[in-house]
Amino acid sequence: MPPKGSGKKKQALQPSESESSTPTLAEQLSYLHNPRPFKNPNYTKNVNRRAKNLKAVLTQERERERVERERRRLEREQRMDIDGQPSTNDLAEDDLPTYSSIEAPPSFLPQRKYCDITGLEGPYTDPATGLRYHDKSVYEFIRGLSGSAAKDYLSARGVNPIVK
Repeated sequence: MPPKGSGKKKQALQPSESESSTPTLAEQLSYLHNPRPFKNPNYTKNVNRRAKNLKAVLTQERERERVERERRRLEREQRMDIDGQPSTNDLAEDDLPTYSSIEAPPSFLPQRKYCDITGLEGPYTDPATGLRYHDKSVYEFIRGLSGSAAKDYLSARGVNPIVK
């Protein structure tokens, strides 16, 4: 086997004057010199603009919502009927929660119950210990628990551990 690099030596190409004027394939396919219509040629970057942190953005959003609520309240006061009663659609607008507000009304759905052992949805409750469980295999596990272990699971849920 011949050693590496011992084959024919490649001759270095010397570009002649006729070849140097023709563009290479990379230069032919380049988009570098084409106009870019999606860029604004008059755009100048604002050097005074700084990035805002999350706290500043949230504060501005809250302030904007507060100003908007105040503006709607003033409009509603100006549109009041002669008897002074606001129309019903004005009351509904104030109760709508926004993305950043936590003043949402309580849910009408029942509270979900979760299995004390697995954390999955637990539709069943063991009558002896009061532990919620997900299925039959978890129930068998609960039946094998000692009283103190059942009390620990109940206290983790925040229930007074009363074991019968």
